[in-house]
Amino acid sequence: MTGKKNRSGGEGIERLCGHASVAQRPRRDWFRNVASAPGLELFEAWFQGHAYDKHRHDTYAIGLTYLGVQAFDYRGAAQVSTAGKVIVLHPDEVHDGHAGSDEGFGYRMLYVSPVRLFEAVRSLSSDAVLPFVPDAVSSDPKLARVIASAFDDGRAAGLEPLATDSLILELAEGLRRNDPRSVARASGRSLDLPALQRVREFLDAAFDRVVSSSELEGVSGLSRYDLARQFRAAYGNSPYRYSLARRLDFARCRLSREGSLAELAVEAGFADQAHFTRMFKSAHGITPARYVRLHKSL
Repeated sequence: MTGKKNRSGGEGIERLCGHASVAQRPRRDWFRNVASAPGLELFEAWFQGHAYDKHRHDTYAIGLTYLGVQAFDYRGAAQVSTAGKVIVLHPDEVHDGHAGSDEGFGYRMLYVSPVRLFEAVRSLSSDAVLPFVPDAVSSDPKLARVIASAFDDGRAAGLEPLATDSLILELAEGLRRNDPRSVARASGRSLDLPALQRVREFLDAAFDRVVSSSELEGVSGLSRYDLARQFRAAYGNSPYRYSLARRLDFARCRLSREGSLAELAVEAGFADQAHFTRMFKSAHGITPARYVRLHKSL
């Protein structure tokens, strides 16, 4: 749901879906591309009144209404989404967009290539088919949190490769969960424990840099999505989150030494100090600067 007729592929959900006062609402329409990666685009917008004429995308459009009433025509029926609701539009499905109330509406949308989504689905089931979600608007708090988290990460410093893989796998799981044809959980596939141990040891050693998906495919011999699924099953976290934790551990151990936070951020593989601060606070609940002050006060 954007102005393009064809597309290629620390706010929590509670804050995202809160009510804004009239003074807080934008006075004019706007939209922006927040971040992108191969086969994935993050887009957010605010509109009052008419937003889009009828159009279609060649991607899945998976979004979250975060304010107001979002209305659109889809598959011959009028649809309405309110704050906190999830929207799923399938490729090549005609739809439009407009505000369903005078206050306008704000939404965040992920545009996902069917090719990338199918790769992820294939890691979840041996009888993989692209998900079909019959309801364009639904209440799925888990999927809503996935969407909200994607924008938190994307806004911080773009999407790292492992973060993108983890996100697309979570979206595939969410769509399958809402597809009545699909089993609601991953099929009981076995784990390649030696491969997973190689990946974990590789990430332990790469504690000061961003690791690419292709590197881990080479280390493990698994596809990126099968690896993400198996790694999470074995270690309780995605390869991206595990790698991020090792980089934050490295940075935390060096916080007490002389040097600027900006320099340390680069040494630990973060885009800049703001990115480092955001990720550190999400893991430890305080900023690096406050961590240093508290540590020195002992």
